[in-house]
Amino acid sequence: MTVLSPPSAAEVVTGPETVAPGRFDPTDLPTDLRLLRRLGATRALHFGVMPWRHIGGCTVVLCAAPPSAEARAALERAGLGQLRFAICTPEALRAALLPHVEPVLLMRAEARVPFDQSCRGVGRRPLCLLAVTVMLSTALAVAWAPGAALALLCALCALTLCVNTALKLAAAIATLGRAPAKPPPASPSADMLPVVTLLVPLFREGPMVAALLDRLARLDYPHDRLDLCLIVEADDTETRDALTRILLPSWAQVVVVPEGRLRTKPRALNYALFFTRGSIVGIYDAEDAPAPDQLLRVVARFAACGPRTGCLQGVLDYYNARSNWIARCFTLEYASWFRVVLPGLDRLGLVVPLGGTTLFLRRHAIEAVGGWDAHNVTEDADLGVRLARRGFRTELIDSVTLEEANARVWPWIKQRSRWLKGYALSWGVAMHDPERLWRELGAWRFIGVQVLFLGTLAQFALAPVLWSFWLVIFGMPHPMSPWLQPRSLTGLAMIFLLSEGVTYAVAALAARRAGQPGLALWAPWLQVYFPLATVAVWRALWQVLRSPFHWEKTRHGIFAPAAALRSPPPPSPRPASTE
Repeated sequence: MTVLSPPSAAEVVTGPETVAPGRFDPTDLPTDLRLLRRLGATRALHFGVMPWRHIGGCTVVLCAAPPSAEARAALERAGLGQLRFAICTPEALRAALLPHVEPVLLMRAEARVPFDQSCRGVGRRPLCLLAVTVMLSTALAVAWAPGAALALLCALCALTLCVNTALKLAAAIATLGRAPAKPPPASPSADMLPVVTLLVPLFREGPMVAALLDRLARLDYPHDRLDLCLIVEADDTETRDALTRILLPSWAQVVVVPEGRLRTKPRALNYALFFTRGSIVGIYDAEDAPAPDQLLRVVARFAACGPRTGCLQGVLDYYNARSNWIARCFTLEYASWFRVVLPGLDRLGLVVPLGGTTLFLRRHAIEAVGGWDAHNVTEDADLGVRLARRGFRTELIDSVTLEEANARVWPWIKQRSRWLKGYALSWGVAMHDPERLWRELGAWRFIGVQVLFLGTLAQFALAPVLWSFWLVIFGMPHPMSPWLQPRSLTGLAMIFLLSEGVTYAVAALAARRAGQPGLALWAPWLQVYFPLATVAVWRALWQVLRSPFHWEKTRHGIFAPAAALRSPPPPSPRPASTE
């Protein structure tokens, strides 16, 4: 960057509140900290202005563009006297402000959510005591009254299975005959389109950056109304080096997240939010390939609904669905989730647990709930609950983003462990004050939270007991035969068989809605696929005790097809900056 000499009074004082010609570099002559403190460094960053020097009886304020009326009002309230404005580059302005705001922003990024609604209040010692108590109680019950203990276990399994199956069936019925209406896209030339911020957290994603920019450039949204924010960690040299070799478009910026006490995606999102300007905030992952008209549909839907609709959730699908059997089952599972279960939950009036990508939020909604919980490793599902608790509604939109299915056994288990660990922590935080949760959600949605979070964990954890009823179905002796009546065993086996039938039916319905009806033929493979989740849930519960805030990174680009990794055409942009 070229360093310019500081302006003289004659250069700056050119009339009341005018912008001086030329560009100035605040790193050459640092700001007067007394002036900056009057406004506040965080407010200066928010408004894109910086009180710089007192020259010729006026306070010179640096800005990258003519300041808004809101920024002028804040400067006047700060008591800075007569103002004169001088132009500097956005990079220079941010570089000058960062040393003053970085510690504050980092602290707020890690503790933005109120303590009573955050996982950071989770203590390992109480959790360990609870786990030991449960294990000892279970062992004593089995030793003293094995028949009663096994009967209670079977009853619990049956209850969990029935409740989860009933919810899945109700969601499927609620969506029948009501195909989601696609909102008409707004005109790309519309003058009133809002600025949309796209947050893309990147961690060790160097090989994915070029293809990501190519895919996002295909979005049919005016680029002057886009604010793409590529978020990288300070010690992620792989991704930062890749960004320095690419010419970023003018509508993109790089935000470097300083090292802190933890490293999670929600912490990075919280930090980057301070540097954004859009009234709508969207989130994508590095491997995402959104539909070109997706942002136009999001903007049109937000314009059509009221301000209490704080979030829109798009549909996720996979571009590597045929990589192997895991990818096929993953695609079938996600089709069931995004095309049947979530739309059904929306129409039933229940809390919608969000996905971590293709997620769009009104800025006032995400700020009202305090951003993301930096300590929650399943920040999306937690955010869905907190939005509902504050009275915001989440809607599903029929716009698809393709991404890469995690199709290797051990990485799949690690990823699912993270999700289920977050479910456990999210449920624990929500139930910290059950009475308050009941008041804020109401009885119907309160029960829904129990089924969605606790029911999911319980069903995966108790799945081995349920699988044992295949023995009864095939006429083989069951290990619990000495303690349970034959009719009871037969009844439990029929409940299990009915549940599997509902799962297959929902999968077939979802595959048809996804335009891949042949995928339903892979539904029997779910009997091999879902046991991986049982391994994951027990691993997740162990991690809740050992490392509740550890984020296990999922590597992308393993199964991406050539078309998804195509390099972008040469843009006409500025060089990338990682400062």
